Amino acid sequence: MKISYLLLGGSILSGCATLEKENSFPPNIVFIFADDQCFRAIGSFDDEVKTPNIDRLVRNGTTFTHAYNMGAWNGAVCVASRAMLITGSYIWDAYRYEDEYRNQDEPLSRPMWGNLMQQAGYETYFTGKWHIKRDPRDVFDHVRNVRPGMPNDFPEGYNRPLNKNDTLWQPWDEKWGGFWEGNRHWSEVLADDAVSFINDTRESDKPFFMYLAFNAPHDPRQSPREFVDKYPLENISVPENFQPLYPYMEEIGCGEGLRDERLAPFPRTEYAIKVNRQEYYAIITHMDKQIGIILDELEKSGMAENTYIFFTSDHGLAVGEHGLMGKQNMYDHSIRVPFIVTGPDIPANRKVSADIYYQDVMASSLDIAGVEKPVYVQFNSVMALARGERTESFYDAIYGCYMDLQRMIRKDGFKLIIYPKADKTLLFDIENDPREINDLSDNPDYHNIKSELFLHLINLQNEMNDGLQLN
Repeated sequence: MKISYLLLGGSILSGCATLEKENSFPPNIVFIFADDQCFRAIGSFDDEVKTPNIDRLVRNGTTFTHAYNMGAWNGAVCVASRAMLITGSYIWDAYRYEDEYRNQDEPLSRPMWGNLMQQAGYETYFTGKWHIKRDPRDVFDHVRNVRPGMPNDFPEGYNRPLNKNDTLWQPWDEKWGGFWEGNRHWSEVLADDAVSFINDTRESDKPFFMYLAFNAPHDPRQSPREFVDKYPLENISVPENFQPLYPYMEEIGCGEGLRDERLAPFPRTEYAIKVNRQEYYAIITHMDKQIGIILDELEKSGMAENTYIFFTSDHGLAVGEHGLMGKQNMYDHSIRVPFIVTGPDIPANRKVSADIYYQDVMASSLDIAGVEKPVYVQFNSVMALARGERTESFYDAIYGCYMDLQRMIRKDGFKLIIYPKADKTLLFDIENDPREINDLSDNPDYHNIKSELFLHLINLQNEMNDGLQLN
């Protein structure tokens, strides 16, 4: 009886401590970050994909339906994407700052995201994909399992499948390594780390900020067979905008020399695209299961009600749309991402269509923490939009770029894409043509819209310190 009484008393004291912590602490923040997840690849928006736990976030919070990444200065789009995220700087300023923060021996002249949260009194945690030229231990208090840009790949994972008999590489075969290196799938390791972090916070007298960065669903798109089996090929649809070869692929840097584009055979076949999409959906569903483990543990800890959760991705992915496979293009499937926020004062099951950049999450977390945004943080907090206190976007238009090969502006329901090396301009009515199939650039009825967008793009280039001259 004495033991039972002590255990009961300990439980009560623990519960009181948790309640006191919730009532007295600033809100906690959890950032869940996918890699290569297209905005459509969520069950709530495409019933071909199974994501019950991300759907849970959609039901419990506010979804921004038009969140974008600006682009990249090289083929590894995630490098530029994450540099903007961690520094808060627009793309070309982030590019110029990269040379400074890659020097590990020099102190940071601009505190990065984790540093700013530390200064605000937060205990900070990181695990997963980093892909920034700075040691994350300079940015976060607690760091585990730092992953590179992608798992090790292998020749057998490219130019496949050639036909129905091409079964040498299978996503569940652990002999290839990749996500299976270390004898446990990297997404599962990340969930383990997150659970451990949540338990560790019980001993802290500070609120926490967690940066949980999955490598999934980046290729090699590996997951246990049970997840692949959830997606029979006969149930996988070929994208409406599928084409065997993209006509400007070489001029825009998306030809046979680009690693991402070599994943599937040239020319593309409907069969190869269906298999690649099957594996893409499977690794997303496997990641979704790990997200569920994290959400369950957070609820079990008693801290969920005092925690904001952000879910997004560094960019999207084509996986066969427009005859492309990668993210190095200006179509929505590659620059537009999911963006969901839940929290104590966030309306449930709400959709916001105002344009944002996903990197706005950094400024949003500073807003939640009550931190004044440093002058070098150029992105904006979305919290007023998320709470319904504001309806208009902070951005007059969305800007996009890829090296010196592509430029884009999206404004007022239209998108203008320019390919300088191909001497080609594309114009899409996004409202009526969301799959970006019908090019209106040569239609005289749209000449004024095309001209106005071009002038707006020049202005955006100046705002972004983009030195590329367009004619």
